[in-house]
Amino acid sequence: MTLPETMKAVRLTGHGGLDKLELCDDVPVPQPDAGEVLIRVGASAVNNTDVNTRTGWYSKAVRGDTGSAATEGYAGASDADGGWSGALSFPRIQGADCCGEIVAVGEGVDAARIGQRVLVRPMYRPAGAGPDALVTFGSERNGGFAEYTTVGEENALWIESPLSDVELASFPCAFSTAEGMIQRAGLGDERVLITGASGGVGSAAVQLAKRRGAHVTASTSPAKMESLKALGADAVIDRNEPYPNDAFDVVLDLVGGPRWPELLDALVPRGRYVTSGAIAGPIVELDLRTLYLKDLTLIGSTRQDPGVFTDLVSYIEAGEIRPVVAETYPLADLHAAQKAFLEKSHMGKIGVTIAD
Repeated sequence: MTLPETMKAVRLTGHGGLDKLELCDDVPVPQPDAGEVLIRVGASAVNNTDVNTRTGWYSKAVRGDTGSAATEGYAGASDADGGWSGALSFPRIQGADCCGEIVAVGEGVDAARIGQRVLVRPMYRPAGAGPDALVTFGSERNGGFAEYTTVGEENALWIESPLSDVELASFPCAFSTAEGMIQRAGLGDERVLITGASGGVGSAAVQLAKRRGAHVTASTSPAKMESLKALGADAVIDRNEPYPNDAFDVVLDLVGGPRWPELLDALVPRGRYVTSGAIAGPIVELDLRTLYLKDLTLIGSTRQDPGVFTDLVSYIEAGEIRPVVAETYPLADLHAAQKAFLEKSHMGKIGVTIAD
């Protein structure tokens, strides 16, 4: 097939407000390097990481929640540490989620891969890099908010599924984050509390925890309780009500914020706490006596073993988990998609269609 020379894409021109996202129709189509594939993107989705990277929330200079300045950006955020792993170069094409079709391959890649429908692994360690190196698709390298994108062939996983591109694009970032947390916790047939349970990662964690036989309690707003029960939660708790003490073996926390000490109180002795987000704020108060007298384990979860994503693809193909897509917007309406995402009135993911 003949590929175009230019494409539509939304470029992030710097940390700040929605005005930093610019729709362009003259971006050069990237060429796959050796070991890479070129993907025609069918769909992407909106994630907290897209918003947090745009606003510079990852900067240690920012101490508030993720929503208070998400439209206009955070004053004082430093460019030196505004991304997942430090400074970013701009312009950058975001979009941590990507479902599409391989249309060309670089040197050393089997041409038989052309035509494969793929999901892109959203987080990985570069080949030959040290164990702590981290690349996030749509952050350290260009992502899915474009008609075409490139990635190492090992990070473009062939998937066979009757689901639509938008449905499949709802999985990579949120579900791999949730599965990474669950694998780090070693969750089994236990009692787990999931905070922020109606969001993309939280609702993914509900399904993935149930898949492992856990008894799931979801913390959410009253308006979303029934939807989470339908998704598989065994119990729901109003997010504004106190948590029961000594009730859970594991807490999967995406919220943080001022109520964080209650989550440690909610754990049984030798319980495990795992975090991969802090939408209510990253600065919390820890009473060390709670930590050591209860023999608790605190786990941060960002880097993922490669098996996390291959496991996830197998769950999708087996029909063991299902997509939760609340709304869908075209790429040209990415500003509106992010505004809808920030309202937090939805459950699951906000999809973004790329292909015409």
